[in-house]
Amino acid sequence: MPGQNVGYIRVSSVDQNTDRQLAGTDLDIIFEDKCSGKDTNRPQLIACLRHLRSQDVLHVHSIDRLARNLKDLQTLVEELTGRGVTLRFHKENLTFTGDSNPMQKLMLQMMGAFAEFERSMIRERQREGIAAARKKGKQIGARRKLTEEQLIVVQERLASGSVNKTALARELGVSRQTLYNAIGQETLPHKTT
Repeated sequence: MPGQNVGYIRVSSVDQNTDRQLAGTDLDIIFEDKCSGKDTNRPQLIACLRHLRSQDVLHVHSIDRLARNLKDLQTLVEELTGRGVTLRFHKENLTFTGDSNPMQKLMLQMMGAFAEFERSMIRERQREGIAAARKKGKQIGARRKLTEEQLIVVQERLASGSVNKTALARELGVSRQTLYNAIGQETLPHKTT
């Protein structure tokens, strides 16, 4: 009996679109993760690996969608092909089976190493860009919601006991969490009246 055509799709964040991955591929079932590929501890990848049986074909858009480092990639490919699952990477036009020849193994290692290197280069460029922006005095991340003057007033009013934090946050037009973060405290329970 022929196996299933199984698709695995991954994007790094919830707002990214998965439509272009495996478009036009006839699949029996699709597993889709919306999370980082930094490791293999992904809910839908785990479900996909449990689902796959001998004679199934796992379709993945590209190598970096399955694994971000060479070690994870090799482990997954060896585990799957050892179980009789065929693995097909569409972008790279590579297919791996249990009887993969040495040239296929070399190609897998090279492509995996390139994907890992590319990810490292992206992280390095991000770090350099952030450092350059900070050096120019540019704001990195969200701007502070309370000014230094407002923080002084907040601390004075809280110290005097003249107002509770919820009322003070409302007065300043910020959330309680923002107020707690600004004064260096963890989220506190609502004051009961």
